[in-house]
Amino acid sequence: MKIDFGKNSNGLVPAIVQDSETKNVLMLGYMNEDALKKTQELQKVTFFSRSKQRLWTKGEDSGNFLNLVDMKIDCDNDTLLVFAKPEGPVCHTGTDTCWGEKNEEIPGFLGDLEKIISQRKSDPEDQKSYVASLFRSGLNKIAQKVGEEAVEVVIEAKDDNEELFLNESADLLFHYLILLQAKGHSLQDVIQVLKDRHRK
Repeated sequence: MKIDFGKNSNGLVPAIVQDSETKNVLMLGYMNEDALKKTQELQKVTFFSRSKQRLWTKGEDSGNFLNLVDMKIDCDNDTLLVFAKPEGPVCHTGTDTCWGEKNEEIPGFLGDLEKIISQRKSDPEDQKSYVASLFRSGLNKIAQKVGEEAVEVVIEAKDDNEELFLNESADLLFHYLILLQAKGHSLQDVIQVLKDRHRK
């Protein structure tokens, strides 16, 4: 990994810190050659503080260290992407990230879909919403729908129509997300169980 520290007159390169598990961007700092060496030596992310004009290991005062996992350099060799595991909040204001966001794993489109389902759950009297109608029908009906869709997936898996198989799979996943919320859980809860199993 050859970094062009001479590209900027101050010898600094931006270092974007990303949580190695959630993939959320946590903060932006700057490293010089000494900060990079210190980061690799300590296995804790260290920057060159422009305000303090010295090396600064994140967490040296607060205890909220950023434990180094990996680093990558961009295509111009002048920006670092640092993968780390944070110990506690990253921002000096006490938030998880320097953008005031929660450092939670967001499963992309499925996360957006969960939000929509949650909105429908909060307004069960919406007569135009299929999801709201399921919540009005109760847990048994929702669980029944999941069972029906699971059977459809199995049936289509034994045939050769891939389009039908994928459509039934989407129906199953959609209704499963509804069931999770009906039980007071989220997809993130299931992901956490899988992670815990993976670590054992």
